Amino acid sequence: MTVSPPASSQVTAPDQDKPLTGGVRAGYALGSLATGAFGTVPGLLLLPYLTDNLGVAAGLAGLLVLVPKAWDVLINPVAGRISDRTVSRWGARRPYLLFGGLAVAVLFALMFAAPFGTGSGASAYVAVAFLATATAYAFFQVPYVAMPAEMTDDYTERTRLMTWRVAVLAIAILVSGAVAPIVVQAGGGGVPGHRWMGLFVAVLIIAGALGAFFGTRRAPVGRVTESEPSLRAQLAVVRGNRPFTVLLIVFVVQSIGVATMLAGVKYVADHVLERPEDGPTLLFACFVGPALLVMPLWSRIGARVGKTKALVLASVLLAGGALALVVAGSVAPVVAYLITGVIGVGYAGQQVFAMAMLPDCVAYDAARTGRRQAGVFTGLWTAGETFGLALGPGIYALVLQLSGYASSASGAAAQSDTARLGVLLGFSVVPALLVGPVTLLLRRYDLTPDRLASVQVTAGPDATDRVTR
Repeated sequence: MTVSPPASSQVTAPDQDKPLTGGVRAGYALGSLATGAFGTVPGLLLLPYLTDNLGVAAGLAGLLVLVPKAWDVLINPVAGRISDRTVSRWGARRPYLLFGGLAVAVLFALMFAAPFGTGSGASAYVAVAFLATATAYAFFQVPYVAMPAEMTDDYTERTRLMTWRVAVLAIAILVSGAVAPIVVQAGGGGVPGHRWMGLFVAVLIIAGALGAFFGTRRAPVGRVTESEPSLRAQLAVVRGNRPFTVLLIVFVVQSIGVATMLAGVKYVADHVLERPEDGPTLLFACFVGPALLVMPLWSRIGARVGKTKALVLASVLLAGGALALVVAGSVAPVVAYLITGVIGVGYAGQQVFAMAMLPDCVAYDAARTGRRQAGVFTGLWTAGETFGLALGPGIYALVLQLSGYASSASGAAAQSDTARLGVLLGFSVVPALLVGPVTLLLRRYDLTPDRLASVQVTAGPDATDRVTR
């Protein structure tokens, strides 16, 4: 594997107009075992691990979760640019699926190893280990997300591919998020239980990395064309792609809202629903489980009304359900579980349509510029998503700090009424305010199938000239 300077016609592209095979779709989708596990478990368990097992104050714990992932804002675009310029017998992206994925698995297990016990040494170790894991993850996630724009040129096929991916993503999120707390309890709870949980998640990540690497060996790898000569020039092109910019802002802000809610699952189960044993697993299963049932329905809705309108509908369900959860402290737990199920339906649609619209934006840019830069766009996308998933727990930790949440090194401590109110508001009202209003920006998203097709026809498959807006 080599990283080459920009060059044109380095690789002859297979026919990208043909439908992908079921094996390729399934193989690509398996990579979501890795992205789902890493995207879910730290946001779900790392903050309570720090506050309730290592005795770290809520504000500091939020900072320790935020900073390593904020680093991805810088490293993800770099990973994308490097993968854009990579030439290997496996294609530009697939080597990173293998080596990046295995590195993430090893480092994730080490992140929860706790070799220094509790206290300041333990918190510093977690921060460094999380930073290393996030760096490795950038080199897996960015090439992985870049692949659909190069695997097929068909607008509808991308939606189909993303439906497969999000279905597996939902399974990965469900298995990792629902089973991880069970593994912690079965492993003895506390630090020992989290060590076993780290190993469990590492196995899921390895399965996803190997599945995606071997499952996409027959996938089209795309046409390698001339790339922009510098990162600054590439970012200038990104700024000129209004559909991508609008979609990125909406997706990142909504990711912050979703991550804020996920960060509160265990706290709500412990202090609002008062079900510390099974509450985290039930809440999480209700959040993710519906996605497995409604994914085909969302696919049909998208085909009927279009991806943009379907994304708006899903976002409304997600925000409305989050706001309704403010009653969780005054109703039976089953009501909270049912409301969380509605949120899960919205979340499934929000994920599938945002990720189906991303390759359209990348294809639009390739048509209007004649340059292959999927890695740059997906690098910025994944950087924003990762930052959002980190900022969510940071916001939730700030709410906990302001409400007077008491940390402990020996399990969840008793909390004041004000602290319990903070736990609930951070889980409901704050995510609703993040997910709902930003959806209005989608009125500026104007990349329709007809517009994309017209730009592609004008540019031609081998165009190198820019097509102006």
